[in-house]
Amino acid sequence: MGQSLRVAELTELDEHTLEELAGLIVEVVDDGASIGFLPPLSREDAKGYWQGVLEPGTLLWVAKEGERIVGTVQLQLAQKQNASHRAEIAKMMVQPQQRRKGIARLLMQAAEERAVAEQRSLLILDTLEGAPSNILYQSLGFMEAGRIPKFARSGDGNLYATVLYYKEI
Repeated sequence: MGQSLRVAELTELDEHTLEELAGLIVEVVDDGASIGFLPPLSREDAKGYWQGVLEPGTLLWVAKEGERIVGTVQLQLAQKQNASHRAEIAKMMVQPQQRRKGIARLLMQAAEERAVAEQRSLLILDTLEGAPSNILYQSLGFMEAGRIPKFARSGDGNLYATVLYYKEI
């Protein structure tokens, strides 16, 4: 991990940041990440996605090495009255060449700390069965709640299971 790595919450997205985030999501989707998009993801579609992210209840962090965004995560605060105790971790992504350097762990720590500050006592997330992210989430204390077969289509056209996780905080 580089000496200049830092994690910051974003509350607005300027044009430069939108371009960087668009590049990141295109790169991780092309690398096989199961985050709601199929390759090839156009830069225009990627940018459009990010333009709509900062809606009420969605918090966004980026990991930067120097001035370059190398990872991101979202915390989606449940908005329903009967769900005000929980939040969902979403769109955890780290540039492929920057993985296994502790970046995802730092992003998750920031999201979890904020969830506690927002008086959330339950975190949930899902991830592709067999993906390396399963090991990360388990190491962070997330418990497997179950699996859903044929949950997400991949770039190769096949359907893959997702693993649901939760963590009481």
